[in-house]
Amino acid sequence: MEWETVIGLETHVELATRTKIFCACSTKFGAPPNTQCCPVCMGMPGTLPVLNEKVVEYAVRTGLALNCEITKYNRFDRKNYFYPDLPKGYQTSQLYLPVARNGAVRIELENGREKDIGISEMHMEEDAGKLIHEPENGCTKVDYNRCGVPLIEIVTQPDFRDGEEVVAYLEELQSILQYLEVSDCKLQEGSLRCDVNLSVRPVGSAQLGSRTEMKNLGSFRAVRRAVAYESQRQIAVLESGGAVLQETRRWDEDRNKSVSMRAKENARDYRYFPEPDLPPLRLDEAYLELLRQQPELAGEKRRRYRQEYGLPAYDADMLTGQKALAEFFEETVARGADPKTASNWILGQVLRQLSQRNLEAKDMTLLPRTLARIIELVERGEINRNTGVQVFDGVFDGGDPEEYIKVNGLRQVSDPEQITRAVETVLKQNPGPVAEFRAGKEKSFGFLVGQTMRNLGGKGDSKQVNVILRNRLSEP
Repeated sequence: MEWETVIGLETHVELATRTKIFCACSTKFGAPPNTQCCPVCMGMPGTLPVLNEKVVEYAVRTGLALNCEITKYNRFDRKNYFYPDLPKGYQTSQLYLPVARNGAVRIELENGREKDIGISEMHMEEDAGKLIHEPENGCTKVDYNRCGVPLIEIVTQPDFRDGEEVVAYLEELQSILQYLEVSDCKLQEGSLRCDVNLSVRPVGSAQLGSRTEMKNLGSFRAVRRAVAYESQRQIAVLESGGAVLQETRRWDEDRNKSVSMRAKENARDYRYFPEPDLPPLRLDEAYLELLRQQPELAGEKRRRYRQEYGLPAYDADMLTGQKALAEFFEETVARGADPKTASNWILGQVLRQLSQRNLEAKDMTLLPRTLARIIELVERGEINRNTGVQVFDGVFDGGDPEEYIKVNGLRQVSDPEQITRAVETVLKQNPGPVAEFRAGKEKSFGFLVGQTMRNLGGKGDSKQVNVILRNRLSEP
Protein backbone atom coordinates (compact mmCIF):
# COMPACT_ATOMS: atom_id res chain seq x y z
CA MET A 1 0.00 0.00 0.00
CA GLU A 2 1.16 3.52 -0.78
CA TRP A 3 1.03 5.95 2.13
CA GLU A 4 0.76 9.73 2.43
CA THR A 5 2.18 11.74 5.34
CA VAL A 6 0.06 14.59 6.72
CA ILE A 7 1.70 17.19 8.97
CA GLY A 8 0.61 20.28 10.87
CA LEU A 9 2.82 22.54 12.98
CA GLU A 10 2.50 24.41 16.23
CA THR A 11 5.29 26.99 16.39
CA HIS A 12 6.07 28.87 19.60
CA VAL A 13 7.86 32.19 19.16
CA GLU A 14 9.33 34.21 22.02
CA LEU A 15 8.73 37.89 21.35
CA ALA A 16 11.61 40.37 21.56
CA THR A 17 10.13 42.59 24.26
CA ARG A 18 12.39 43.86 27.04
CA THR A 19 9.95 42.77 29.74
CA LYS A 20 7.56 39.87 30.27
CA ILE A 21 3.97 39.70 29.15
CA PHE A 22 2.29 40.45 32.52
CA CYS A 23 5.03 41.98 34.68
CA ALA A 24 8.16 44.14 34.51
CA CYS A 25 10.72 41.31 34.85
CA SER A 26 13.48 41.24 32.24
CA THR A 27 13.36 38.76 29.35
CA LYS A 28 17.14 38.82 28.79
CA PHE A 29 18.49 35.39 27.89
CA GLY A 30 21.26 33.74 29.90
CA ALA A 31 20.77 35.34 33.31
CA PRO A 32 21.57 33.22 36.41
CA PRO A 33 18.68 30.86 37.27
CA ASN A 34 15.70 32.34 39.09
CA THR A 35 16.98 35.92 39.06
CA GLN A 36 14.39 37.30 36.64
CA CYS A 37 11.10 36.43 38.32
CA CYS A 38 8.70 38.13 40.69
CA PRO A 39 5.47 37.38 42.58
CA VAL A 40 3.41 38.13 39.43
CA CYS A 41 5.12 35.72 37.03
CA MET A 42 5.42 33.17 39.86
CA GLY A 43 1.65 33.36 40.46
CA MET A 44 1.77 34.33 44.13
CA PRO A 45 -1.56 34.93 45.87
CA GLY A 46 -2.84 38.49 45.70
CA THR A 47 -0.91 39.45 42.55
CA LEU A 48 -2.55 40.71 39.36
CA PRO A 49 -1.22 40.63 35.78
CA VAL A 50 -0.91 43.78 33.65
CA LEU A 51 -0.73 43.20 29.89
CA ASN A 52 2.39 44.41 28.08
CA GLU A 53 1.16 46.62 25.19
CA LYS A 54 4.21 45.78 23.07
CA VAL A 55 3.22 42.11 23.08
CA VAL A 56 -0.10 42.99 21.46
CA GLU A 57 1.62 45.17 18.86
CA TYR A 58 4.10 42.43 17.92
CA ALA A 59 1.36 39.81 17.76
CA VAL A 60 -0.84 41.94 15.50
CA ARG A 61 2.10 42.82 13.23
CA THR A 62 2.86 39.13 12.87
CA GLY A 63 -0.76 38.27 12.19
CA LEU A 64 -0.94 40.87 9.43
CA ALA A 65 2.31 39.63 7.87
CA LEU A 66 0.87 36.09 7.86
CA ASN A 67 -2.20 37.37 6.00
CA CYS A 68 -4.47 36.60 8.95
CA GLU A 69 -7.79 38.06 9.96
CA ILE A 70 -7.21 40.07 13.14
CA THR A 71 -9.74 39.42 15.91
CA LYS A 72 -10.80 42.91 16.98
CA TYR A 73 -12.40 41.56 20.16
CA ASN A 74 -10.15 38.94 21.71
CA ARG A 75 -9.47 37.74 25.23
CA PHE A 76 -7.24 35.54 27.38
CA ASP A 77 -8.13 32.16 28.87
CA ARG A 78 -6.67 29.98 31.60
CA LYS A 79 -5.19 26.66 30.50
CA ASN A 80 -5.02 24.50 33.61
CA TYR A 81 -2.34 21.87 34.08
CA PHE A 82 0.15 20.96 36.78
CA TYR A 83 3.83 20.65 35.98
CA PRO A 84 6.95 21.66 37.94
CA ASP A 85 7.92 24.40 35.46
CA LEU A 86 4.50 26.10 35.77
CA PRO A 87 4.33 27.58 39.28
CA LYS A 88 0.86 29.10 38.86
CA GLY A 89 -0.72 25.74 38.01
CA TYR A 90 -2.17 27.30 34.85
CA GLN A 91 -0.97 29.11 31.74
CA THR A 92 -2.56 32.34 30.55
CA SER A 93 -3.29 31.72 26.87
CA GLN A 94 -6.00 32.27 24.24
CA LEU A 95 -8.34 29.50 23.09
CA TYR A 96 -11.78 30.84 22.28
CA LEU A 97 -10.91 34.26 20.82
CA PRO A 98 -7.27 34.21 19.60
CA VAL A 99 -5.74 37.40 18.27
CA ALA A 100 -5.51 36.16 14.65
CA ARG A 101 -7.09 33.52 12.42
CA ASN A 102 -7.29 32.20 8.86
CA GLY A 103 -3.99 33.24 7.31
CA ALA A 104 -1.55 31.77 4.81
CA VAL A 105 2.19 31.68 4.13
CA ARG A 106 3.57 31.00 0.66
CA ILE A 107 6.68 28.83 0.57
CA GLU A 108 9.11 28.28 -2.29
CA LEU A 109 10.40 24.74 -2.77
CA GLU A 110 13.65 23.64 -4.39
CA ASN A 111 12.00 22.48 -7.61
CA GLY A 112 10.61 25.98 -8.20
CA ARG A 113 7.14 25.00 -7.02
CA GLU A 114 5.24 27.32 -4.68
CA LYS A 115 2.72 26.21 -2.08
CA ASP A 116 0.41 28.04 0.31
CA ILE A 117 0.39 26.83 3.92
CA GLY A 118 -2.79 27.69 5.78
CA ILE A 119 -2.60 29.33 9.21
CA SER A 120 -5.47 28.12 11.37
CA GLU A 121 -4.93 30.58 14.21
CA MET A 122 -2.33 32.49 16.19
CA HIS A 123 -2.64 33.32 19.87
CA MET A 124 -0.71 35.12 22.60
CA GLU A 125 0.37 33.34 25.76
CA GLU A 126 3.05 33.20 28.44
CA ASP A 127 5.99 30.81 28.43
CA ALA A 128 6.64 28.28 31.18
CA GLY A 129 9.89 27.78 33.10
CA LYS A 130 12.62 25.34 32.16
CA LEU A 131 13.53 22.00 33.69
CA ILE A 132 17.24 21.20 33.87
CA HIS A 133 17.88 17.48 34.16
CA GLU A 134 21.18 16.29 35.70
CA PRO A 135 21.56 12.61 34.75
CA GLU A 136 24.80 12.24 36.70
CA ASN A 137 22.93 12.59 40.02
CA GLY A 138 19.33 11.96 38.95
CA CYS A 139 18.23 15.46 39.98
CA THR A 140 16.01 17.88 38.11
CA LYS A 141 16.27 21.61 38.78
CA VAL A 142 13.82 24.32 37.75
CA ASP A 143 14.73 27.74 36.34
CA TYR A 144 11.72 30.08 36.45
CA ASN A 145 13.36 32.95 34.55
CA ARG A 146 11.42 32.00 31.41
CA CYS A 147 8.04 32.03 33.18
CA GLY A 148 5.97 34.85 31.74
CA VAL A 149 8.17 35.51 28.70
CA PRO A 150 5.69 36.49 25.95
CA LEU A 151 4.93 33.94 23.26
CA ILE A 152 2.86 33.74 20.14
CA GLU A 153 1.82 30.27 19.06
CA ILE A 154 1.18 29.87 15.32
CA VAL A 155 -0.92 26.84 14.38
CA THR A 156 -1.02 25.69 10.76
CA GLN A 157 -3.49 23.61 8.82
CA PRO A 158 -2.32 20.01 8.10
CA ASP A 159 -0.92 21.14 4.73
CA PHE A 160 2.59 19.65 4.81
CA ARG A 161 3.47 16.36 3.17
CA ASP A 162 7.17 15.96 3.98
CA GLY A 163 10.04 17.38 5.99
CA GLU A 164 11.32 19.61 3.18
CA GLU A 165 8.01 21.49 3.10
CA VAL A 166 8.08 21.85 6.88
CA VAL A 167 11.61 23.29 6.85
CA ALA A 168 10.79 25.64 3.96
CA TYR A 169 7.86 26.99 6.00
CA LEU A 170 9.95 27.38 9.15
CA GLU A 171 12.67 29.23 7.23
CA GLU A 172 10.08 31.56 5.68
CA LEU A 173 8.42 32.12 9.05
CA GLN A 174 11.78 32.80 10.69
CA SER A 175 12.58 35.32 7.98
CA ILE A 176 9.23 37.11 8.37
CA LEU A 177 9.60 37.38 12.14
CA GLN A 178 13.17 38.66 11.90
CA TYR A 179 12.29 41.25 9.25
CA LEU A 180 9.44 42.46 11.47
CA GLU A 181 11.95 42.55 14.37
CA VAL A 182 9.41 40.90 16.69
CA SER A 183 11.71 37.97 17.57
CA ASP A 184 15.35 36.97 17.14
CA CYS A 185 14.18 33.40 16.34
CA LYS A 186 17.30 31.77 17.79
CA LEU A 187 16.59 28.05 17.88
CA GLN A 188 19.62 27.43 20.10
CA GLU A 189 18.14 29.74 22.75
CA GLY A 190 14.61 28.37 22.42
CA SER A 191 13.05 31.56 21.05
CA LEU A 192 11.70 29.56 18.08
CA ARG A 193 10.34 26.10 18.91
CA CYS A 194 8.01 23.88 16.97
CA ASP A 195 5.90 20.81 17.69
CA VAL A 196 5.18 18.49 14.76
CA ASN A 197 1.75 16.85 14.53
CA LEU A 198 2.05 13.93 12.12
CA SER A 199 -0.16 11.14 10.83
CA VAL A 200 -0.18 8.85 7.80
CA ARG A 201 -3.02 7.60 5.63
CA PRO A 202 -3.44 5.59 2.42
CA VAL A 203 -2.91 7.70 -0.70
CA GLY A 204 -6.30 8.90 -1.93
CA SER A 205 -7.97 8.70 1.49
CA ALA A 206 -9.68 11.82 2.79
CA GLN A 207 -9.72 10.63 6.40
CA LEU A 208 -6.86 11.66 8.66
CA GLY A 209 -5.02 9.00 10.63
CA SER A 210 -4.26 9.06 14.36
CA ARG A 211 -1.60 11.68 14.96
CA THR A 212 1.34 12.02 17.25
CA GLU A 213 2.86 15.26 18.48
CA MET A 214 6.65 15.44 18.51
CA LYS A 215 8.47 17.85 20.80
CA ASN A 216 12.12 18.73 21.52
CA LEU A 217 12.98 19.71 17.94
CA GLY A 218 15.91 22.08 18.33
CA SER A 219 17.04 22.54 14.73
CA PHE A 220 15.82 22.36 11.15
CA ARG A 221 18.00 19.28 10.71
CA ALA A 222 16.21 17.62 13.62
CA VAL A 223 12.85 18.49 12.06
CA ARG A 224 13.77 16.76 8.79
CA ARG A 225 15.02 13.66 10.57
CA ALA A 226 12.11 13.50 13.00
CA VAL A 227 9.50 13.76 10.23
CA ALA A 228 11.18 11.02 8.20
CA TYR A 229 11.53 8.72 11.22
CA GLU A 230 8.02 9.18 12.61
CA SER A 231 6.41 8.74 9.21
CA GLN A 232 8.20 5.42 8.66
CA ARG A 233 7.48 4.33 12.25
CA GLN A 234 3.74 4.87 11.84
CA ILE A 235 3.67 3.13 8.45
CA ALA A 236 5.47 0.13 9.94
CA VAL A 237 2.94 -0.03 12.82
CA LEU A 238 -0.03 0.06 10.45
CA GLU A 239 1.42 -2.44 7.97
CA SER A 240 2.05 -4.88 10.82
CA GLY A 241 -1.62 -4.72 11.79
CA GLY A 242 -1.19 -2.39 14.75
CA ALA A 243 -2.79 0.95 15.58
CA VAL A 244 -1.05 4.30 15.97
CA LEU A 245 -1.63 5.75 19.43
CA GLN A 246 -2.51 9.42 19.78
CA GLU A 247 0.34 10.53 22.01
CA THR A 248 3.04 13.07 22.67
CA ARG A 249 6.52 11.89 21.71
CA ARG A 250 9.95 13.34 22.34
CA TRP A 251 12.61 13.49 19.64
CA ASP A 252 15.86 11.96 20.90
CA GLU A 253 18.60 13.57 18.82
CA ASP A 254 21.34 11.25 20.11
CA ARG A 255 19.41 8.08 19.30
CA ASN A 256 17.81 9.52 16.13
CA LYS A 257 14.34 8.32 17.10
CA SER A 258 11.12 9.50 18.72
CA VAL A 259 10.26 8.25 22.21
CA SER A 260 6.82 8.12 23.82
CA MET A 261 6.25 10.66 26.60
CA ARG A 262 2.55 10.58 27.49
CA ALA A 263 -0.96 10.25 26.06
CA LYS A 264 -1.92 13.27 23.96
CA GLU A 265 -4.13 15.76 25.79
CA ASN A 266 -7.29 17.28 24.33
CA ALA A 267 -8.60 20.80 24.96
CA ARG A 268 -11.10 19.49 27.51
CA ASP A 269 -8.23 18.08 29.58
CA TYR A 270 -7.02 21.63 30.24
CA ARG A 271 -10.38 22.88 31.56
CA TYR A 272 -10.12 26.24 29.79
CA PHE A 273 -12.14 29.17 31.10
CA PRO A 274 -11.92 32.96 30.51
CA GLU A 275 -9.11 34.67 32.42
CA PRO A 276 -10.88 36.63 35.18
CA ASP A 277 -7.95 38.96 35.95
CA LEU A 278 -7.56 40.40 32.44
CA PRO A 279 -10.22 42.37 30.54
CA PRO A 280 -10.94 41.55 26.87
CA LEU A 281 -8.93 43.37 24.22
CA ARG A 282 -10.67 45.68 21.76
CA LEU A 283 -8.56 46.60 18.73
CA ASP A 284 -10.06 49.42 16.68
CA GLU A 285 -9.51 50.03 12.99
CA ALA A 286 -7.26 53.07 13.55
CA TYR A 287 -4.86 50.90 15.60
CA LEU A 288 -4.84 48.15 12.96
CA GLU A 289 -4.28 50.66 10.15
CA LEU A 290 -1.22 52.01 11.94
CA LEU A 291 0.25 48.49 12.23
CA ARG A 292 -0.47 47.65 8.57
CA GLN A 293 2.53 49.83 7.64
CA GLN A 294 4.89 46.87 7.45
CA PRO A 295 8.51 46.73 6.23
CA GLU A 296 9.33 45.02 2.94
CA LEU A 297 9.65 41.32 3.79
CA ALA A 298 12.20 38.85 2.45
CA GLY A 299 9.86 37.32 -0.14
CA GLU A 300 9.09 40.73 -1.61
CA LYS A 301 12.79 41.63 -1.61
CA ARG A 302 13.70 38.39 -3.40
CA ARG A 303 11.26 39.11 -6.20
CA ARG A 304 12.39 42.75 -6.46
CA TYR A 305 16.08 41.82 -6.55
CA ARG A 306 15.43 39.44 -9.46
CA GLN A 307 13.32 41.94 -11.38
CA GLU A 308 14.95 45.29 -10.55
CA TYR A 309 18.60 44.23 -10.30
CA GLY A 310 18.52 41.18 -12.57
CA LEU A 311 20.10 38.98 -9.88
CA PRO A 312 19.96 35.17 -10.12
CA ALA A 313 17.55 33.45 -7.75
CA TYR A 314 20.47 32.08 -5.69
CA ASP A 315 21.90 35.58 -5.08
CA ALA A 316 18.48 36.99 -4.16
CA ASP A 317 17.82 34.13 -1.73
CA MET A 318 21.21 34.46 -0.01
CA LEU A 319 21.15 38.25 0.25
CA THR A 320 17.69 38.31 1.82
CA GLY A 321 18.48 35.51 4.26
CA GLN A 322 19.42 38.11 6.89
CA LYS A 323 17.70 41.49 7.04
CA ALA A 324 20.96 43.24 7.92
CA LEU A 325 22.69 41.64 4.91
CA ALA A 326 19.93 42.82 2.56
CA GLU A 327 20.17 46.34 3.97
CA PHE A 328 23.96 46.28 3.56
CA PHE A 329 23.57 45.19 -0.08
CA GLU A 330 21.00 47.88 -0.88
CA GLU A 331 23.11 50.68 0.60
CA THR A 332 26.20 49.44 -1.24
CA VAL A 333 24.25 49.61 -4.51
CA ALA A 334 22.84 53.02 -3.58
CA ARG A 335 26.45 54.26 -3.32
CA GLY A 336 27.12 53.37 -6.94
CA ALA A 337 28.18 49.74 -6.94
CA ASP A 338 26.90 47.47 -9.71
CA PRO A 339 24.26 45.15 -8.14
CA LYS A 340 25.78 41.90 -9.40
CA THR A 341 29.32 42.98 -8.47
CA ALA A 342 28.15 44.01 -5.00
CA SER A 343 26.34 40.67 -4.64
CA ASN A 344 29.50 38.76 -5.61
CA TRP A 345 31.58 40.60 -3.00
CA ILE A 346 28.98 40.19 -0.27
CA LEU A 347 28.29 36.50 -0.91
CA GLY A 348 32.01 35.84 -1.25
CA GLN A 349 34.14 38.08 0.93
CA VAL A 350 31.61 39.43 3.43
CA LEU A 351 30.16 36.00 4.25
CA ARG A 352 33.70 34.57 4.45
CA GLN A 353 34.68 37.11 7.09
CA LEU A 354 31.43 36.66 9.00
CA SER A 355 31.91 32.89 9.04
CA GLN A 356 35.52 33.14 10.21
CA ARG A 357 34.54 35.52 13.01
CA ASN A 358 31.30 33.69 13.90
CA LEU A 359 29.37 36.92 13.42
CA GLU A 360 25.92 37.78 12.09
CA ALA A 361 25.57 40.52 9.49
CA LYS A 362 23.95 42.87 12.00
CA ASP A 363 27.07 42.71 14.20
CA MET A 364 29.75 43.58 11.63
CA THR A 365 31.48 46.97 11.62
CA LEU A 366 32.21 47.08 7.87
CA LEU A 367 30.31 49.97 6.26
CA PRO A 368 28.55 49.77 2.87
CA ARG A 369 30.41 52.88 1.69
CA THR A 370 33.72 51.09 2.37
CA LEU A 371 32.80 48.12 0.19
CA ALA A 372 31.41 50.41 -2.51
CA ARG A 373 34.72 52.32 -2.55
CA ILE A 374 36.78 49.11 -2.85
CA ILE A 375 34.61 47.98 -5.78
CA GLU A 376 35.09 51.38 -7.43
CA LEU A 377 38.90 51.23 -7.00
CA VAL A 378 38.99 47.77 -8.62
CA GLU A 379 36.77 48.85 -11.53
CA ARG A 380 38.89 51.97 -12.14
CA GLY A 381 42.01 49.84 -12.29
CA GLU A 382 43.71 51.45 -9.31
CA ILE A 383 44.00 48.00 -7.69
CA ASN A 384 43.35 44.54 -9.10
CA ARG A 385 40.77 42.10 -7.78
CA ASN A 386 43.23 40.12 -5.64
CA THR A 387 44.59 43.28 -4.08
CA GLY A 388 40.99 44.39 -3.54
CA VAL A 389 40.42 41.31 -1.40
CA GLN A 390 43.56 42.13 0.59
CA VAL A 391 42.33 45.69 1.14
CA PHE A 392 38.87 44.39 2.09
CA ASP A 393 40.35 42.13 4.76
CA GLY A 394 42.52 44.98 6.02
CA VAL A 395 39.66 47.44 6.53
CA PHE A 396 36.89 44.99 7.53
CA ASP A 397 37.08 46.18 11.13
CA GLY A 398 37.38 49.83 10.12
CA GLY A 399 39.67 52.05 8.10
CA ASP A 400 39.89 53.91 4.81
CA PRO A 401 40.63 51.76 1.72
CA GLU A 402 42.76 54.40 -0.01
CA GLU A 403 44.80 55.05 3.11
CA TYR A 404 45.36 51.30 3.51
CA ILE A 405 46.51 51.06 -0.12
CA LYS A 406 48.91 53.98 0.34
CA VAL A 407 50.42 52.75 3.62
CA ASN A 408 50.90 49.21 2.31
CA GLY A 409 52.09 50.17 -1.19
CA LEU A 410 49.33 48.28 -2.97
CA ARG A 411 48.64 50.61 -5.91
CA GLN A 412 48.28 48.58 -9.11
CA VAL A 413 51.23 48.35 -11.49
CA SER A 414 49.96 49.60 -14.85
CA ASP A 415 53.22 50.82 -16.43
CA PRO A 416 53.64 48.80 -19.68
CA GLU A 417 57.44 48.97 -19.48
CA GLN A 418 57.51 47.58 -15.93
CA ILE A 419 55.08 44.80 -16.89
CA THR A 420 57.13 44.00 -20.03
CA ARG A 421 60.30 43.67 -17.95
CA ALA A 422 58.51 41.29 -15.56
CA VAL A 423 57.21 39.22 -18.51
CA GLU A 424 60.67 38.90 -20.07
CA THR A 425 62.14 37.81 -16.72
CA VAL A 426 59.48 35.11 -16.32
CA LEU A 427 59.98 33.84 -19.90
CA LYS A 428 63.71 33.48 -19.35
CA GLN A 429 63.22 31.65 -16.04
CA ASN A 430 60.60 29.22 -17.37
CA PRO A 431 61.67 27.85 -20.77
CA GLY A 432 59.74 24.60 -20.21
CA PRO A 433 56.26 26.14 -19.83
CA VAL A 434 57.08 28.55 -22.70
CA ALA A 435 57.82 25.63 -25.00
CA GLU A 436 54.69 23.78 -23.82
CA PHE A 437 52.50 26.78 -24.57
CA ARG A 438 53.99 27.24 -28.02
CA ALA A 439 53.33 23.54 -28.60
CA GLY A 440 49.63 24.12 -27.91
CA LYS A 441 49.30 23.55 -24.16
CA GLU A 442 47.06 26.49 -23.18
CA LYS A 443 47.20 25.60 -19.47
CA SER A 444 50.85 26.70 -19.37
CA PHE A 445 49.74 30.24 -20.17
CA GLY A 446 47.93 30.47 -16.83
CA PHE A 447 51.10 29.36 -15.06
CA LEU A 448 53.12 32.08 -16.78
CA VAL A 449 50.48 34.71 -15.91
CA GLY A 450 50.70 33.66 -12.27
CA GLN A 451 54.50 33.89 -12.28
CA THR A 452 54.35 37.36 -13.82
CA MET A 453 51.85 38.56 -11.22
CA ARG A 454 54.08 37.12 -8.52
CA ASN A 455 57.06 39.01 -9.99
CA LEU A 456 54.96 42.19 -9.75
CA GLY A 457 54.09 41.53 -6.11
CA GLY A 458 50.51 40.60 -6.99
CA LYS A 459 49.83 44.20 -8.00
CA GLY A 460 49.98 43.94 -11.78
CA ASP A 461 47.14 45.01 -14.06
CA SER A 462 45.90 41.56 -15.02
CA LYS A 463 44.50 42.69 -18.36
CA GLN A 464 47.81 44.25 -19.42
CA VAL A 465 49.74 41.25 -18.12
CA ASN A 466 47.64 38.92 -20.28
CA VAL A 467 47.97 41.08 -23.42
CA ILE A 468 51.73 41.72 -23.11
CA LEU A 469 52.51 38.10 -22.21
CA ARG A 470 50.46 36.68 -25.10
CA ASN A 471 52.03 39.14 -27.56
CA ARG A 472 55.51 38.27 -26.34
CA LEU A 473 54.83 34.52 -26.66
CA SER A 474 53.56 34.97 -30.22
CA GLU A 475 56.90 36.41 -31.30
CA PRO A 476 59.30 34.02 -33.00
